[in-house]
Amino acid sequence: MQKHKPTTIIDIAKALNVSPSTVSRALHDHPSISAETKRNVHELAKKFNYQPNLLALSLLNKKTGIIGIVVPEITGYFFATIINGVQDMVASAGYKLLICQSNESFEEEKKLIHEMTLLRVDGFLISPTFNTKTFDHFEKLKSAGIPLVIFDRDCPGFQADKVLVDSYHGAYQAVDYLVKAGCRHVAHIAGPIAIPTFKQRLDGYLDALQDNGLSINDSLIVYSSGFSSECGIDALTQLLDQNETLDGIFSVNDAVAIGAMHIIRERGLRIPQDISMVGFDDESYSCFFNPSLSSVWQPVYEVGMLSAKILLDHFSNSEQAEGYRYEVLKPELVIRSSSASPNPLDIPRVHL
Repeated sequence: MQKHKPTTIIDIAKALNVSPSTVSRALHDHPSISAETKRNVHELAKKFNYQPNLLALSLLNKKTGIIGIVVPEITGYFFATIINGVQDMVASAGYKLLICQSNESFEEEKKLIHEMTLLRVDGFLISPTFNTKTFDHFEKLKSAGIPLVIFDRDCPGFQADKVLVDSYHGAYQAVDYLVKAGCRHVAHIAGPIAIPTFKQRLDGYLDALQDNGLSINDSLIVYSSGFSSECGIDALTQLLDQNETLDGIFSVNDAVAIGAMHIIRERGLRIPQDISMVGFDDESYSCFFNPSLSSVWQPVYEVGMLSAKILLDHFSNSEQAEGYRYEVLKPELVIRSSSASPNPLDIPRVHL
């Protein structure tokens, strides 16, 4: 069976014995075209199932109506929720999303941004990889006049609109709570401190201990090789082998905390009676474990909405705004069963 080629404006023009420009004006309801011609053009376009060439229109209008999003991954709750926030913000403005994942590869990130630029996306929302240390590919976007917003992960030294979460404040809340709950030997399963997000969480942990009059014990800090439950198993095994007095743990994220909880139970210890546990991210599954996991909730949906709002503001303002927006949202400690209760006067908001 022979395939049918898509109907073009030229096809409609030939069928009606008019010029292609007349067909184009009729389709766009131009006042110079008679009502009869408009009716004939629309009827034939419907009959032939004519679809406008959006790429050609975008070249003509210098606007595609598409926003490019680059994230490290899209399978987990965190980035999926951010994308939901973006979608809800841009949909009413008539924009579509082109979503790509870098898989934590700096080279893939550069490639994706280059390819999406060739597709003429109107702007970018980017959460950089953990391996993004240089920002020449971002600078090229700025030089080309393509607006971008960096979200979730900072790029120190690179000037751009940014929407971040205060990881330091979240970590401080978590460790301060554990100390007030009676923990005196609080460990931290940390992420790589070369990455600003995890350096901030480590700093929050250290400052919370010092502000509560507790000394720093380097043996209570172990650096996770990754961010999975298996990494939590390895990290907690190392911590328990070195520290018999361990009574509290602040984990770099919830998945690592879940792995650590498995080892605690395997060693015959109780949560929170023997060891209290607090994670970070408040993943959707955290409340379903036994005991349910206390965690630091991040306003991820709001990160998506605010990032999109800032980008939309670029599109609506013809003049370049002076300076860049630097928005830092506050996280919130969510208390569940995995952490012992402190003095009632010190108990923060509780989520069931």
